[in-house]
Parts: sequence; C-alpha cells; structure tokens
Amino acid sequence: MTVAGLLLAAGAGRRFGRPKALVELDGEPLVRRAVRLLRAGGCAPVHVVVGAGADALPELPGAVLVVNRHWRDGLGGSLRHGLASLPDQVRAAVVVLVDQPSLTPAAVRRVCAAHAAGAPVAAAGYAGRVGHPVLLDRAVWPLLDRYATGDRGARDLLRARPDLVTVVPCDGLGSPRDVDTPADLARHGSAGHQE
Repeated sequence: MTVAGLLLAAGAGRRFGRPKALVELDGEPLVRRAVRLLRAGGCAPVHVVVGAGADALPELPGAVLVVNRHWRDGLGGSLRHGLASLPDQVRAAVVVLVDQPSLTPAAVRRVCAAHAAGAPVAAAGYAGRVGHPVLLDRAVWPLLDRYATGDRGARDLLRARPDLVTVVPCDGLGSPRDVDTPADLARHGSAGHQE
C-alpha cells in the first residue's frame, strides 16, 4: 500500500517575518528538514505544497513541488490542493506542517502502522492531545471539501468524525510544537530536539 508524504509549506509566515519554509534550523531549511522527516518515515512520494517564497526555495531532492497559487486562501486549500496532486496509486497521505521541526520519523511510522491495521485516520497524540503527523486514507479525502476551509486543515474533520480517528500515542517521539516566531525558533534550538 502506497503512503505518500504531504508537506504543507505555502504560508507567508507573517508572524515570523518571512516564509517559514525558508527559515533555517541547525543550518538546514525547515522545508528540507520536513521532506527528510517524511522520507525517513517511509513515505513515498513526498509532495510539498508551496506558495509564498516558492521562487526562493532550496533544492529538495526526493520531493515533488506543488505550487498553490491560491495559498493566501489558507491552509485548508493547500491541504486539498496537495491531496489532489497525489498519484492514483497513493492510498493514504501523512500530512505534516513545515513549522514543526520536532516531529520524528518514528511518529510518522507509528501513524502508518495504525493505518495498516485499519485506521482510516491516524493522528499522533502527545500527552492526550492530538497533533501531527496526521494520516488520511484516500477514502476520507472527499470529506475535506467540507471541513478543510480557510485556515483550517483536517482539525474539524477529526473533531466531527471521531469514529474515523485513531489517536496514536507518540509521547517521547518528538513534539508537535510549532515555530511561529524567531523567539520560538530560538527556544526550540536551546531546548534540543530529537531526530
């Protein structure tokens, strides 16, 4: 069964002051770090939805760039656009956000294992809270036309349809903490991080 990786990296990063895909941590752009995460977690192909700053992106070996010309419409549109870009043989997609550099390949593999065991939606759980990565089976993608709108991705689907969702404990396997500002990035770097 083919499980793709879908990286959402189209935003302008208004609070950060520039597109977060271009921000570096330990000398590596967050976008490249996230592609590496998905590939190390066993996802193939990996599609990266880009928008703001797309012309300045570094080379991304092993990834397919998907330009969302309507990225200003929000995360929901980027999610739907990215899923629509995946080839027909893809049965599910693991979705991650570019601004979560503490996610780990182990968490990606864990949500993939839950899907292989029958979960149509598998979401990483940290201390009882749902976070990324989130795996979405192709059968649920049409539901996102209703739920993934504006700046809302799959969150509303997860809340409205708990019957579809398996929360996969990922405590100790990184963190879904995001990086919204330069201060967040500095805190992330000083706290250390796992691969």
